[in-house]
Amino acid sequence: MAGTGFGLGKMKELADAFKKAQQVQEGAKQLQADLDAMVITGQSNDGLVTVDLSGNQEPRGASVSPEALEKGAEALSELITEAMADAYTKSTATMREKMEELTGGLNLPGL
Repeated sequence: MAGTGFGLGKMKELADAFKKAQQVQEGAKQLQADLDAMVITGQSNDGLVTVDLSGNQEPRGASVSPEALEKGAEALSELITEAMADAYTKSTATMREKMEELTGGLNLPGL
């Protein structure tokens, strides 16, 4: 049967695929460390509250200005939520961008 079997060409393709997978795995470990070391800051619309997250969306800190405190508990809660949402959006966008850089050209489904 011509065209079937597992010839040398297929072995090379398989070896290349394993090599790419190994590179992605090593890159993923480094990316995880890089994302963890990042500090991404989000802020409320008026800039009175800031929230810091890592590139992995882990909380790193927050800052509330005296002016924000003067607005009262309900307004402060809204400002904190705005800042958290902004930081989360920036952090996930950064993670997505870094993942695309890592997997670029590999044609992986779902990425």
